[in-house]
Amino acid sequence: MENIRIRFGMFNDAEKLAEFNKAMAFETEAYNLDFQTVLSGIKNLMLQTELGFYLIAETDDGIVGTLMITYEWTDWRDGLFWWIQSVYVIPEMRNKGVYRALYGKVKELAASDKRVRGFRLYVDKDNENAIEVYKKMGMKESNYLLFEEKI
Repeated sequence: MENIRIRFGMFNDAEKLAEFNKAMAFETEAYNLDFQTVLSGIKNLMLQTELGFYLIAETDDGIVGTLMITYEWTDWRDGLFWWIQSVYVIPEMRNKGVYRALYGKVKELAASDKRVRGFRLYVDKDNENAIEVYKKMGMKESNYLLFEEKI
């Protein structure tokens, strides 16, 4: 297995992250995201660190995976839940420990931040591969359903 390093995303990673987001949306939901909108969204998160951060998985060959963390305040627990979002691993590196390394870093960072009460993610209900991966990491299905209203 290749040596996988995990680091925080930087502004110069934004274009690669936008490419990954486009690929992930098309692969999982057959949804074609607008590159410039996604790129702007990534840069805005990076400029507003109070909103969240990106983790990058890389090998000697370059960036092989990523995820984004955003924050949700929980008054019930007087702390934060971290939301894992925008998960992507390049196809040729799947099942090679990339997501496990990213997830391990999330757990490490969350455990070291006294404000964090846990972390969550949402996944398309038909994305069976991702659901299986998350279960293997020890995540459990929650009692909550997700609702939305688009504006």
